[in-house]
Amino acid sequence: MEKFILAIDAGTTSSRAILFDHAGATRGIAQHEFTQHFPKESWVEHDGIEIWETQLKAINQVLEETKIKAEQIHAMGITNQRETTLIWNRKTGKPVHKAIVWQDRRTANLCNELKDAGKEKQFYEKTGLILDAYFSGTKIKWILDQDPELRAAAERGELAFGTIDSWLIWNLTEGHVHVTDVTNASRTLLFNIHTLEWDDELLNTLDVPKALLPKVVSSSEKVGESNPKLFGHAIPIAGIAGDQQAALFGQMCIEAGDVKNTYGTGCFCIMNTGDTPVISKNKMLTTIGYQLDGKVVYALEGSVFIAGAVVQWLRDQLQIITNASEIEALAETVETNGGVTFIPALAGLGAPYWDSEATGSILGITRGTNKGHIARAALEAIALRVMEIVTEMQKDANTTFKSLKVDGGASTNNLLMQIQADLLEAEVIRPQTTETTALGAAFFAGLATGYWESVDSLKTLWAVDEKFTPNADSDTQKTIELWKKRIAKLSTYAP
Repeated sequence: MEKFILAIDAGTTSSRAILFDHAGATRGIAQHEFTQHFPKESWVEHDGIEIWETQLKAINQVLEETKIKAEQIHAMGITNQRETTLIWNRKTGKPVHKAIVWQDRRTANLCNELKDAGKEKQFYEKTGLILDAYFSGTKIKWILDQDPELRAAAERGELAFGTIDSWLIWNLTEGHVHVTDVTNASRTLLFNIHTLEWDDELLNTLDVPKALLPKVVSSSEKVGESNPKLFGHAIPIAGIAGDQQAALFGQMCIEAGDVKNTYGTGCFCIMNTGDTPVISKNKMLTTIGYQLDGKVVYALEGSVFIAGAVVQWLRDQLQIITNASEIEALAETVETNGGVTFIPALAGLGAPYWDSEATGSILGITRGTNKGHIARAALEAIALRVMEIVTEMQKDANTTFKSLKVDGGASTNNLLMQIQADLLEAEVIRPQTTETTALGAAFFAGLATGYWESVDSLKTLWAVDEKFTPNADSDTQKTIELWKKRIAKLSTYAP
């Protein structure tokens, strides 16, 4: 009987279930979107029950459509939207508040208060993170602060906190298992990435009771099994990783200096730094890449808030294209950007600027500027922001990376990938399997249960779709110089 690995990909807008075979090939996918709640400006929430129900629906659908039985599932791996925060009642299993999503900014003032109180260095040295509303810790405090009864219940151990991985595992095991993995824990502002423990000092600073917290496990180990009533057969749960770290492993970025970049609405770039947590001098985040066979692999991460969203903006607001896929052909109608620079700060600037006040600009427009120049400058803007992050990572890690592995929707844009190779003066590699996030979760689960023998055996499953090599004739230096000059005018935080 052929066996498979089931990957749960619990994203920000949808719940997905993907089946992989022993060759790492996708054998089935099911996906169900769930509701985005925006109760106030800059607030974003999800319904935890709806996330669980859509995830369950996706799993049952992929099994039904592929006619694969639960007994054929060797193990299950989970990857999830990171930082999204949920608290529920341990007895009833019901959330006490809607999940506060990673995008939510309601705790920005609290973060500023902590910075004013001189706490920023303490958090950065222990967690590798900056004090920002992005992370889970301040979200937990906000929920508990809404009702003294909630805080009292949390202190009595009656409530449980979890990121979405923890919430799904709790429901899959009928409340018997309350865990998270090191990658998700490392994004909470509460976990010491050096001692690998919940940090009492940070818990006290944020007034978070320790009784709330899940047990922290590695990214690849059997933590429990699903309730047999759910699928007719118990399935081992053996892999957990936050989405960007799962993609790092799914891309087989397993050597120090390996870098992957995901091109989605934003860009998430992660560099493997091996067994050393590199403390960034250039405003990158230090995080845990994964833990496997007792060994922790650290990483540097930089985020670009707006990447593919630039193309959506050109489509929806400027209406110079009708479909996002048209951007490549439009940009190819011109040979250069015609002196145009697009600064994509439509939601502030992420790393290495961390400038929430910055706004977008299109500079260098003349009478000769046309739609093609703006389209090309927009693609260059995505690649330039990635270049900035990779450059700062190299300085931090004191290494020169060999190539950039890419995934995400915009990685299918060949012109963008060529521009990226030219700007980095390095090879850009796109894999055949674009489901690298889910594949990483599957790899972790399969390694823990013996479905795959070793990391070495996984290397052969990762296959190249296309390589983009730097073009020696490309006029990139002028583009870079214009970018540096113009972004320095826009952001006071320019390096």
